[in-house]
Amino acid sequence: MTPAELSSTVLHAVRRAVDAGELDVTVPARAVVAPPGPGGCGDYATNIALQLARPAGQPPYRVAEVLRPYLVGVDGVADVVLTGPGFLNISLGGAAPAALVEEILSAGTRYGHADAPDAPDNSVVRLHCPHDLRAVVVADAVARVLRCQGALVRVTAEGFDREWTAALGVRVDGVGPAPASLPVTVRPVPAPADPLPLGRDAARWALLHPAAHDRPRIGDEHLAQREGNPLFRVRYAHARSRALTRNAADLGFAAEPGPVPDAPQELLAALGDHPRVLAAAAAHRAPDRIARHLVAVADAALPFLPAVLPRGGEKPSAAHRARLALAEAAGTVLAGGLTLLGIDAPDHL
Repeated sequence: MTPAELSSTVLHAVRRAVDAGELDVTVPARAVVAPPGPGGCGDYATNIALQLARPAGQPPYRVAEVLRPYLVGVDGVADVVLTGPGFLNISLGGAAPAALVEEILSAGTRYGHADAPDAPDNSVVRLHCPHDLRAVVVADAVARVLRCQGALVRVTAEGFDREWTAALGVRVDGVGPAPASLPVTVRPVPAPADPLPLGRDAARWALLHPAAHDRPRIGDEHLAQREGNPLFRVRYAHARSRALTRNAADLGFAAEPGPVPDAPQELLAALGDHPRVLAAAAAHRAPDRIARHLVAVADAALPFLPAVLPRGGEKPSAAHRARLALAEAAGTVLAGGLTLLGIDAPDHL
């Protein structure tokens, strides 16, 4: 069960409780599921009981008690534990990672993309930025993210230098002052120095990784091939996942989604959260959210990758194929996210 499916399951539980007369509320449009916070347990937690408490006229914990039986009996849900004021902590069955991995590998680097425009009238999202390199790069990344969510986008700038396209791969649809009806919509804090000497990938990362209100650091630290460089960790984790696929082929086996008993929960949660991160990055015009998410995926994946392949005289088993599939899913998410940021995801590093 993927996070999206679990969210639907939670809403279905609410609907069943309403139909049974145990809750008198309007079923909400969505239910947020996320990794458990401090004091939580299981694979995911939802605050749906706290959300419904006031309209239901009942304490949140009582609402959670009502919903729990409707979740426990669902296929793929192993257990539901109530914590705090009324959080529902959900433990998934062993096949849950397999479903998530299969979904990611099936979608490829388009995992998390929306198939239809968010706007019902298919209107164009218009972005305008000043004549500033960071603003243009951020606008370019925002446009990529919006398009992956199904939006039509037009980017204009008050000024544009041709070398920016060759050096950083950015483009705009028009140059000139914004119409009176369209104020400047993308205005991050400018970079303190010229990032072009860093090269395309490091320069884009340096400009996109910090939030728009933070001043980016422009220095050689973005080129360092060491763990202290977040960009290196992200690209290294991707390259390692691709190397595992090649090494597995040499050993005569390929990836096959399946139960992974030792799968890091942090990694599964980060992979499952990828669609939500893309949607939030588009809604808030914040590609930095994707950059930080990729770091979280890489940091969760890197300790797991050395355990994927057989060791010594060990023969490949179903467990190895399932671990390889999870590693490939992590690499796929990293590649897709880097592509949205306009950064290369090399197979060799």
